[in-house]
Amino acid sequence: MEIRFLGHACFELSEGDARVLVDPFLKPNNPASPVTADEVDPTHILITHGHADHIADAVGIAKRTGAHCVAIVEIASWLNGRGLDAVSDPNLGGTVEFDWGWVKLVQAFHTNTIPGSVETPFSAETGTVIGTPSGLVINIGGTTVYHLGDTCLFSDLRLIAERTPVDVALIPIGGHYTMDRHDAAVAAELIGAGTVIPMHYNTFPPIETDAEAFKSEVESNTDSKVVILEPGESHTS
Repeated sequence: MEIRFLGHACFELSEGDARVLVDPFLKPNNPASPVTADEVDPTHILITHGHADHIADAVGIAKRTGAHCVAIVEIASWLNGRGLDAVSDPNLGGTVEFDWGWVKLVQAFHTNTIPGSVETPFSAETGTVIGTPSGLVINIGGTTVYHLGDTCLFSDLRLIAERTPVDVALIPIGGHYTMDRHDAAVAAELIGAGTVIPMHYNTFPPIETDAEAFKSEVESNTDSKVVILEPGESHTS
């Protein structure tokens, strides 16, 4: 299974014919992304929450490709309202199954809004508070990937990983809007994944941080291996 990092918190998970895009936020909206929305061709789109830096390109990509979307029920309804029919709407604890595996929504501690406009997601119109955010436990091709979404540190990360042992953890480290790299190192310890990939850092000045220092701290205190991906790079698990 291939994990391609597309910048910020956006990843493409590929196995066989499945191409699963998580939190689509691509250039020009995302200054760190190597590709535009027209350069991806997912079969499925998974969304952790409605902030523009996680959902800005979801509607356009889904309309163009027919990708099946999965999002918490309130965001799923919002997607339906934008003309998307292939949408699954679980709530926290819900699991959606596909021929390539499954995705389960788990808790994340953050806030959640939807953009004021699909066409201009970063306009002055701040959008609407809607539902709660989520993390995503994704099993694809027999590999379990835990995309934490945007979250602070919380102790039930250990419980989530005990329920479904994690092969690869995608952990935000940038601070300010999520946990910082020090709390993220503790999160990595709680989860105990074989591989940890940092995300949600260095896209904008408020979330600049030292990924190499995070790697050193995690690998000094856990058995996890940290893989730092530059946007556009891939890791095979």
